[in-house]
Amino acid sequence: MVIKVTSSGPIIFTQQRVGKNGKLFKIYKFRTMHCDAEKKLKKILKIDPQAHKEWQEKRKLKNDPRITKIGRILRKTSLDELPQFINVIKGEMSIVGPRPYLPSEIRDLDNFSDIILSVSPGITGLWQVNGRSNTTFQERVLLDCQYVNQLSLTLDLKIIIKTVKVVLKGEGAY
Repeated sequence: MVIKVTSSGPIIFTQQRVGKNGKLFKIYKFRTMHCDAEKKLKKILKIDPQAHKEWQEKRKLKNDPRITKIGRILRKTSLDELPQFINVIKGEMSIVGPRPYLPSEIRDLDNFSDIILSVSPGITGLWQVNGRSNTTFQERVLLDCQYVNQLSLTLDLKIIIKTVKVVLKGEGAY
């Protein structure tokens, strides 16, 4: 596959995430970053004050040097998320719901963790169709709470339809 040819490391990236009721699981994604990404991130945040500020606010870097060339394409098209259908089949995720958080992010959910973790995390959700990476971490948390509080089949269908539009336009993906 192109991922393997263009950079060293596995094709599938796994990472521990927090699911429904705080249960930990391994999320599957196509690898979009270089294998030493965590080490690079620590170095970047230490030497680049602007990157540190952006990371504190969004938990993302718009011009992230850790991402491979093919990884940029996979992220822009959201194709990196396709392996998460394995998580859906295993019952760890659903199609729609809050995106699964990292264990280290749970403490930053403040009083909202019980609400967000009361449902299965999703491949897509309100956050992904309302700004995605262009939002702050706190905006993401509030969108996830809004989703849980308004949970309905109608809302899920609206999110799925809007997801197709957002993915085709590449909005908020980096």
